[in-house]
Amino acid sequence: MRLWSLNPSYLDTRGLLALWREGLLAQRVLGGHTRGYRRHPQLERFRSHPSPAKAIAFYLDVVFSESRARGYCFDRSRIEAPVEPVPAIEVTEGQLRYELSHLAGKLESRDPARLAQLARDRPPEPHPLFVAIPGPVASWERPRKSP
Repeated sequence: MRLWSLNPSYLDTRGLLALWREGLLAQRVLGGHTRGYRRHPQLERFRSHPSPAKAIAFYLDVVFSESRARGYCFDRSRIEAPVEPVPAIEVTEGQLRYELSHLAGKLESRDPARLAQLARDRPPEPHPLFVAIPGPVASWERPRKSP
């Protein structure tokens, strides 16, 4: 499961589709509707939010909006909680840089054109649910290699 802290506009088609599916799975896990993935580290930041269900709903709504901008037909009715503004979740700049590097590795093989569009000379833009703060890679991340 990968719930990107990056703005969904960075993702290629495959990444956006996977994020939608994994976000819906995260919604089910946070709602107690499944036994799998309950201890997944990527869910820690949602669980620590004052309203996890509303946070994941807001997160999914942003992904839905990106899908609409690209002409895709995601089903918004699958977002279970009301979508409304929620307090932001902090994400470290180190985490955002790690994710951008991780995404670049994926795009290298599956979408070189999108990789070429990534602006790696400026700080990565977070998903609107998140606000960037100084710091290293998040403690819940399980890096495969050093960022």
